[in-house]
Amino acid sequence: MTTLDQTAFKQLEAEKRLQNPVFKAATGETGRFGFRGEIAIKFAPQFADEARPPELTADQVIAVAQEGKSGIDFMAAYLLSFESLKPLAEAMGPTLTPDGKYFLFCDNIDLSTRYQVPYNDATFYVLPISEATVYNEMLDLLYLERIDLKRLDTAGKVNKIADSAMKFSGTFPTMSYEEGLSRMGPVRNPNEGRPV
Repeated sequence: MTTLDQTAFKQLEAEKRLQNPVFKAATGETGRFGFRGEIAIKFAPQFADEARPPELTADQVIAVAQEGKSGIDFMAAYLLSFESLKPLAEAMGPTLTPDGKYFLFCDNIDLSTRYQVPYNDATFYVLPISEATVYNEMLDLLYLERIDLKRLDTAGKVNKIADSAMKFSGTFPTMSYEEGLSRMGPVRNPNEGRPV
């Protein structure tokens, strides 16, 4: 059975970037390991041995990597701000490759827009988030029927989304990271409206 150490997740695990997993296991597909959770982008300063949550994360991550490959084949994630694309790409380093499929749903880009943003060796599909969750957004984008996935366990759902995402051939207007910074909207306060 495929283990995390046989895949590109090994580097992220060693750096303690794979946080709050709801799924972190072999998917049942030969040689494939899957992850659902958060990826730590920027760590908070630590004093003594206290454990602090990361200052910045990519949330609602769905990702898969193949045994023996240096990169992550597929990843979808939520970012509160488009600006976090650069630190995310830099934190993930060589685990992002030219042939991987990477989808980022950003809270502060116009709901009517979709872009492809090349950064370092990878290209990101950058989309607005309107369905509230990355999971639902990916089902809509890939025309996957919720009823078909309902019967599957978590590993099966990850496989189904990853298989469809890796065949995704849609193209959007290309935009540089710098252009994206000039077009993005204000960053919403995620704690706004929460009871104290």
